[in-house]
Amino acid sequence: MALETAYIQEKMTQKFGNKALNFSMSRDIFSFEATSDAIYEVIRTLKTEEDLNFHFLTDLCGVHYPDNDENHQFAVVYHLHNWVENVRIRITTYLNGENPEVHSMTDLFLCTNWMERETFDFYGINFIGHPQLKRILNMDEMVSFPMRKEFPMEDSGRTDKDDRFFGRTAQKI
Repeated sequence: MALETAYIQEKMTQKFGNKALNFSMSRDIFSFEATSDAIYEVIRTLKTEEDLNFHFLTDLCGVHYPDNDENHQFAVVYHLHNWVENVRIRITTYLNGENPEVHSMTDLFLCTNWMERETFDFYGINFIGHPQLKRILNMDEMVSFPMRKEFPMEDSGRTDKDDRFFGRTAQKI
């Protein structure tokens, strides 16, 4: 029997109630949200339940939404793949803008070690329980997080770039 998106939604809703929400098909990928306090258990369930079988984490990334309300300014997006049924899903969790933090997935998927460090390095999202959460690509001396949209992309003297076209406001730091 093929793994149906309705079945995944039913399993998540039964186990997590309103902590798993906003189920939809988005660009041919079944997507939903999980609250930040439940995301670890949601992903652990998707991996360990034999009838779900999502054993491969394809990607993990951060997103900054500076115009959203305080509790939805950052997001961590997880892409999982069930190789047996060839089903992919996307799970998003939103984080507080003042203190963006979420539980680390390194004990579930070893590949998240690099991805979480990269997300921390560029967005400042703290992954609780990560074995070595430190900068991975930027200099240790940096005090900012360069992918946050509060920082302009280019030198303000450039006339060929306009931050507004990249989802950033033209603010001076």
